[in-house]
Amino acid sequence: MIDTQLEDKAVIITGANNPYGIGASVAKAFVAQGAKVFLHYFRSDNKVSLSNKAKANEVVSPGKAFYDEQRAKPPDEVLQAIYDIGGQAHAWEADLSDLTVIPRLFDEAETVFGTVDILVNNAAHWEADTFIPIDKELRNKLVELWTDRPDNVTAGSIDRLFTVNTRAVALMMNEFVRRHIERGADWGRIINVSTDGAYCFPSEISYGASKLALEGYTRSAAVELGQFGITVNTVSLGPIQTGWITPELEKQILPSIPLGRIGNPEDVADVIVFLASDQARWVTGQKIYVGGGHAM
Repeated sequence: MIDTQLEDKAVIITGANNPYGIGASVAKAFVAQGAKVFLHYFRSDNKVSLSNKAKANEVVSPGKAFYDEQRAKPPDEVLQAIYDIGGQAHAWEADLSDLTVIPRLFDEAETVFGTVDILVNNAAHWEADTFIPIDKELRNKLVELWTDRPDNVTAGSIDRLFTVNTRAVALMMNEFVRRHIERGADWGRIINVSTDGAYCFPSEISYGASKLALEGYTRSAAVELGQFGITVNTVSLGPIQTGWITPELEKQILPSIPLGRIGNPEDVADVIVFLASDQARWVTGQKIYVGGGHAM
């Protein structure tokens, strides 16, 4: 039996309230190894809710409305799932676009668990944008080529995506490292979540670019932080079913996945736990693709 040596380690996981999401699965996977998990989450005001009729009929059909509904939930279901397996967890809501939030998030985690040993930057903002000038007719036509109808790139779309996906990640890492050094720690793990479309992402250009910048931060951090016993790695994700992939979209995607199926959050969680474990003690500055061969 492999000993991950994660027992009693404290982990911050951002973006962890969707019960079908990656953050929730990562939390449960860490708890299974004896770690304690601090769940960050944020419910934005523009989430689309399912109709009352759909809720009454307990419809669980993947798609944008269902996905938005899950992301708008409080973390109660995720916390209960962790408690059910005997885990320790605490949840805290915060908007990572607010610069004042990040030190307070770590303060809260340290109040609950004493120290933070592992940071998993999973939270992300998403919207589709494009360099192609968009009018109504063209926007409707693009849906035949692209999953979502993008809007033209604007200063607003760039700022919204980079603020959460890049700036917040850099500041979270910085805060983690500052506290790590201040307490004289010699062991730490940072795992950042990216997309296999980061290098080139037509129709989601700012999202892809924000994730590619995150990957650059990861590599630089790995070089700088090794002296403090911190490894820093990226997981680059293919299509993962967190509630957003409809059956129709799944049929379109499957031919591009050599392993023949859509990914699930547990596929990602296992890799993230590996990168945090003692088995990955000599792994840093790496990008590991978790997508069944998609986009390789």
